[in-house]
Amino acid sequence: MAPLAETFRSSRKFSLQHIGIVCKKDDSPADTLANTISKKLQKQNIEVQINQIHKNQDLLIVLGGDGTLLHVADQAAHLEIPVLGINLGNLGFLTERTEQEALTAVDELLHEEVTIEQRMMLKATLTEPGKPVNSRYALNEVVINKATLDPMLQLSTHADQEYINTYKADGLIFSTPTGSTAYNLSAGGPLVYPGLASILVTPICPFMLGSRPVLLPAESRLQTRFNGKQKQTAHVIVDGQAAWDMNGKCCLIIETAKQPLHLIVSPHRDYFAILRNKLHWGLGNKSEK
Repeated sequence: MAPLAETFRSSRKFSLQHIGIVCKKDDSPADTLANTISKKLQKQNIEVQINQIHKNQDLLIVLGGDGTLLHVADQAAHLEIPVLGINLGNLGFLTERTEQEALTAVDELLHEEVTIEQRMMLKATLTEPGKPVNSRYALNEVVINKATLDPMLQLSTHADQEYINTYKADGLIFSTPTGSTAYNLSAGGPLVYPGLASILVTPICPFMLGSRPVLLPAESRLQTRFNGKQKQTAHVIVDGQAAWDMNGKCCLIIETAKQPLHLIVSPHRDYFAILRNKLHWGLGNKSEK
C-alpha cells in the first residue's frame, strides 16, 4: 500500500473536453455564474453541460454551498469525476473557492496543474429480513436519529466482530474525516485531518458522560442495531438527506466506500487556514511561525 500522503493528495494537469456545471437549486447568482463560466469554457472548444452529470465528463464544477456539493458527491465519486467547488453559500469547508476566485480557478484548470485530494466516503447499508438490501453513500456522515418526543435510543454497536458499546443516546453519528467539521463537531466529536483514513463514531447527547467519540481504522466494518428493543424506531440520515426508517429488525452496516471523491482544492490555502477562517480560531492574532 502506498504511503497515505501519496494516495491522499496528487497533482494533475487536465486535458479538458467535457465539463459539467452543477448549480445550487433555484439560485440566480449560481445560474448567472454558470453562464459566465460556460461561455469562457466554450471559447476554449470545451463542451459544457449544466445540471447534468455524465461519465464522459472530465470534471465537475459545483456552484453553491457544501450542501450542493454533498448532493452530487455520490454520483461524482462513483463515476470518478473530479469536483471543483465554488462557494456561493455561507460556510464552505468543501466548496472552498470563493465566488470572486471562480474565474481564476477555471483558468488554473485550463492552464496549470491542480491539486486533487481523495476524500474518503462511507457506504451505509440497511438490512432487514425479507427485504432487499439497500445502500447509500456519504461524504460527510451517516446519522441514526430519534424522533423528537421518542425516548433515548439504545444502539448496540460492533466494529468487525468486536463489541464497542451499547450507546444510550439521542442518536449516533458515523463520520468521515471530511465530515468531522460537520454534525460530528456540533456533537462534541474531534476534528480529524481529511487525509487520515478513519471512521468516527460519535454519540448524540449520550445518557452517560463516559460515552465518548471513538476513532476507528477505515478498514473497520461497523454494525449497529437496537438492543433488543423491537418497538424502537429511528431515522437514518445520509449527508443530510432522509434515507430510511430503522426498526428493531434492522441492522445498519457502515464501511468505507470503494470509490473516494476526487476533490480539487485550492493551492493558495491549506486545511488549517480553512479551519482558522471558518471556525474563527485566534481571531485578531497574527500567524505564528
